Amino acid sequence: MVAVNRIYIAQLAGLPVFGPDGEPIGKARDVVISLRIDRLPPRVLGMVVELVTRRRIFVPMLRVTSIEPNAVTLATGSVNLRPFHQRVNEVLVIGELLDAKIQVGDAGTAVVVDAAMELTRTRDWRMVRVAGRERTGRFSLKGPVQVWRWEDVTGLSVNEIAGQPQSAHQLVAVFEGMRAADVANALHELPPKRRYEVADALDDERLADVIEELSEEDQKGVLSHLDEERAADVLEAMNPDDAADLLSELAEGIKDRLLELMEPEESAPVRRLLEYSFDTAGGLMTPEPIILTPDATIAEALARVRNPDLTPALASMVFVCRSPSATPTGRYLGCVHIQRLLREPPFDLVAGVLDTDMARLSPNASLSDVTRYFATYNLVCAPVLDEAEHLLGAVTVDDVLDHLLPANWRETGLSHA
Repeated sequence: MVAVNRIYIAQLAGLPVFGPDGEPIGKARDVVISLRIDRLPPRVLGMVVELVTRRRIFVPMLRVTSIEPNAVTLATGSVNLRPFHQRVNEVLVIGELLDAKIQVGDAGTAVVVDAAMELTRTRDWRMVRVAGRERTGRFSLKGPVQVWRWEDVTGLSVNEIAGQPQSAHQLVAVFEGMRAADVANALHELPPKRRYEVADALDDERLADVIEELSEEDQKGVLSHLDEERAADVLEAMNPDDAADLLSELAEGIKDRLLELMEPEESAPVRRLLEYSFDTAGGLMTPEPIILTPDATIAEALARVRNPDLTPALASMVFVCRSPSATPTGRYLGCVHIQRLLREPPFDLVAGVLDTDMARLSPNASLSDVTRYFATYNLVCAPVLDEAEHLLGAVTVDDVLDHLLPANWRETGLSHA
């Protein structure tokens, strides 16, 4: 039996989904409804569940045995693991219905902020309620949230939803707290129109993080949708290596124009990376690893690696160089592994605990050379130096894997179980 009779869909987003024996399946991401020609409540077909592999699958509502405030439980039986594909006349409640403009009788225009489904006597789920707020401007809302019967609102046919310009504030609110990779996966499943509306609603920093996790085609689509000024701002907010990878896929004229619009201090490292082939250490590296001068203390090094914006791989090692400490640096002296930092007194100098024996990578080292390097030394981060012993950047294992995996790995998940 289902624990709750009326469920508000936006509250489902992100809930863990478990099998009948309590085994974790994934997370609830959306609900699929089938719109009718008449104005009667549409049938709820099922849920979109994101597996741990990031693949999204469809689970029919008949397979759902319990929906509670903290979890969804499925019935015994097999689950079709084929990726979810939206069909004609199907609508994603969270992905497409939120932020839609509706007309409520004589009450005027409102914007959808949530919708509720109920279990009927025939054991079918129906979308019976729409929650919204009064609309005062193009995207401005005011007043308390109101709830109306589905039959009392208009504007929610497939064609009306697809044709109207929508804000994406409610959908962005649902994405709040989700990892950038999960948001990117959700965007990939949305129709292009809705995907671009979400891109417009995200701030530059958040959009940059999400674009870094999108497939190459989706990256180019979102970037081409943005006006040139904003596209340049988003590129500035991206990691230089990711920005360089994206720019290298664009036509020369567009690439040059965006580089010109970027601030010089932001475009300089990207331009340096573009000088290298994408499948070399120089093309793979980030020019912004953790760099310290030899008079820095262990405590300073630990403070730097605690930066939450760093990936675990980049935070695994600090590099010590003579001034200047921006890439390309002064003479490279060595590196310090995070395990060594944790074992040393905090006020000792990093110069006293350097690993000076580890081999260096040339910026022209091939992808296969870089892969063998990581396998040989059991590392997740490695320095890239020029012939004059200047540190140019660092290659991390996540960038190596990104280039070793098939081009569509972000769309297909980690396996084809």
